[in-house]
Amino acid sequence: MNDAAREIEALIALMAKLPGLGPRSARRAVLHLLKKRSRVMVPLATAMAEVATRARDCVTCGNIGTAEICDICASDKRATGEICVVEDVADLWAMERAQVFGGRYHVLGGTLSALDAIGPDELRIPQLKARVRDEGVREVILALGATVDGQTTAHYIADELGGLCTLTSLAQGVPVGGELDYLDEGTISAALRARKGL
Repeated sequence: MNDAAREIEALIALMAKLPGLGPRSARRAVLHLLKKRSRVMVPLATAMAEVATRARDCVTCGNIGTAEICDICASDKRATGEICVVEDVADLWAMERAQVFGGRYHVLGGTLSALDAIGPDELRIPQLKARVRDEGVREVILALGATVDGQTTAHYIADELGGLCTLTSLAQGVPVGGELDYLDEGTISAALRARKGL
């Protein structure tokens, strides 16, 4: 195998590590990039290099941006006394796309997991507790997944923050447009428990 072929195979192997891409999808993506080198591959490589050097985690909330403090934490308009706790940056970005929350966020960086030896100190739970005390937070909204680890994490945070502020969680249950026949038992159970008056 010559050097060029080795480099292309190395690129395919790296692409295959991305979520949603296996070896075959990575090979197709690399072939597409190679066919459109000047229009797609070169600008993509330049943008990736720039993001790799400039991107950093916000020291306050854990969001990803290009400054030490992200735009959300730096905005006075977002100082509402509410913090929405999410598992990952992707969850924060999803909340922002929905444009329904005007407060600030706190990214945990995962959930508690005894099997994976992830405890509170591996997550950003101590920093959350410090923020609640120091920033005059009135409400913490737990926007964690409806998984066993997500619920364990929510209960742990509730114990840690009990008495410091109001704690709420996102409603769980039947999605808009969802049909009961297609839902799993856990979703139906959560929907029944979270029922409300009409």
